[in-house]
Amino acid sequence: MPEIVVVGSSNTDMVVKTPRFPEPGETILGGDFFMFPGGKGANQAVAAARLGGKTSFICCVGDDIFGENALEGYKKEGINISGALIVKGKPSGVALITVNSEGENEIVVASGANNLLSKAHLKSISMLLRGADIILTQLETPLSIVSHLADHCREFNQRMIINPAPAQKLPDEVLKELYLITPNETETRILTGIEVTDESSAITACKAFFKKGVKNVIITMGSKGAFFMNNDLHFTVQAQKVKAMDTTAAGDVFNGALAVCLSQNMPWKESIEFANKSAAISVTKMGAQTSAPFLNEIN
Repeated sequence: MPEIVVVGSSNTDMVVKTPRFPEPGETILGGDFFMFPGGKGANQAVAAARLGGKTSFICCVGDDIFGENALEGYKKEGINISGALIVKGKPSGVALITVNSEGENEIVVASGANNLLSKAHLKSISMLLRGADIILTQLETPLSIVSHLADHCREFNQRMIINPAPAQKLPDEVLKELYLITPNETETRILTGIEVTDESSAITACKAFFKKGVKNVIITMGSKGAFFMNNDLHFTVQAQKVKAMDTTAAGDVFNGALAVCLSQNMPWKESIEFANKSAAISVTKMGAQTSAPFLNEIN
């Protein structure tokens, strides 16, 4: 079975439901409190594993109860964590999340041990990376790690997907020959300077990515669906209409599902439709990893 290796963040999400977001300096009384396993990397790894992908997860956690619980959880999901690093005396990552009555969220992340994932560690587990059919990463770990992965994928001719979130500029060396990038509209604007409002502006933004050497682009546009473009074709896949309860990990589920499809060499349109459906199911449930659907829910 093709292997998906996810490199990224492991967090514990602390979630408060509230009728509305507070204004600066304002205190409001929230509703229910939840604690969920999270982190963009972990969310994507769990989504891929639940949807039938043979998944390994490379991450960095502290030697605290949050890190211990997280690693135990990944094992229960059937994820290979032989590439996980535990750092003594450091806290694991946490995210503080507020969810309003519309299911929208605001998130503050304290990265903790996620910032300590190192190139030296990746080199020590290079055989795990080299066994990957797809390497998937995000931007909640140091940019030096993303650069190292891009160099690795170029050297060994492997397919790398970057989900560029949280949004930040990426060096040209990272984008050069990148197999796939999956930004949302905000991330697209930060990376290309182009405001995506419709298909025409999405095409312009994709061409800006191609100039940097990216081979395939998917721009996720929330309720407007997902726009795909490469040198041969472009199309929009419409979003599934559902009542959102919590959108926290929708993008992560989308990327994890997509990695599974691409590792199985499914066509682009079917892959994106599958990823869209997976993300739509996830927003109807609370939490990040807990909302990732299983294969039988999609079918």
